[in-house]
Amino acid sequence: MNILVVYYSMYGNLHRMAEAVAEGVKQVKDANVTLRRVPETLSQEVLAKMGALEAQKTMAHVPVCTVNELAGADAILFGTPTRFGNMCGQMRQFLDATGGLWLKGALVGKIGSVFASSSTQHGGQESTILSFHITLLHQGMIVVGLPYTFEGQMRMDEITGGSPYGASTITGGDNTRMPSENELAAARFQGKHVATIAAKLVR
Repeated sequence: MNILVVYYSMYGNLHRMAEAVAEGVKQVKDANVTLRRVPETLSQEVLAKMGALEAQKTMAHVPVCTVNELAGADAILFGTPTRFGNMCGQMRQFLDATGGLWLKGALVGKIGSVFASSSTQHGGQESTILSFHITLLHQGMIVVGLPYTFEGQMRMDEITGGSPYGASTITGGDNTRMPSENELAAARFQGKHVATIAAKLVR
C-alpha cells in the first residue's frame, strides 16, 4: 500500500506538518509513505527577498514530485499554505498539469486528503481545504478529512489549527511559528486515518 504526501512549504511550517502526516501513516501496517514537494515557481531572487532561502535549504533533500507519481499511490495527502483563502499558486500549477491523469481516470477511487496552513487563526484554512476538495472530486477521488475522533480539535485552552476538513497550522504574521504539538498530533492522526481507510480499500 503506497501513500504519497505532496506539499508546498515556503518557510518550513508545512514541511513539518507533512513529516507528521508521514509519521501517522507509518503507524499502519504495510503502509509505505513517500514525501514529495511540488515544483517551485518562484526564482531564487524572489525567495531571497521573502526571507525563505534558509528554510528552502532544509527541505532540499525532499525530491520534487512528478505528476505521474500520483497514479502509483493508493492515497495522496496534499499540503498547501493558504493564499487569500485558496491553495498556493505552486500547488495550483502542479494540479493543473494533471489533465492527462484525468483523461485516463488514473486517480479515480484513490483517497485524497488535504492539510493546510495560514498566517492567522482565521486566515482561510477551512476555505483552502474545501476548495481543494473540488479538484479531488473532479479527479474522482474519495475525500477524507479529520474526524472529531481526533479530540484535539475540540480544545479551548490554546489557539490551534485543525477542523473536520483537515489538519492545519497557524504560522503567524512573520511565518516563524512552527506547528504546535496539538497541530502535529492532528497531522499524525490524519495520516494514520487515511492510511487505515486506504488499507481497507486495497484489501
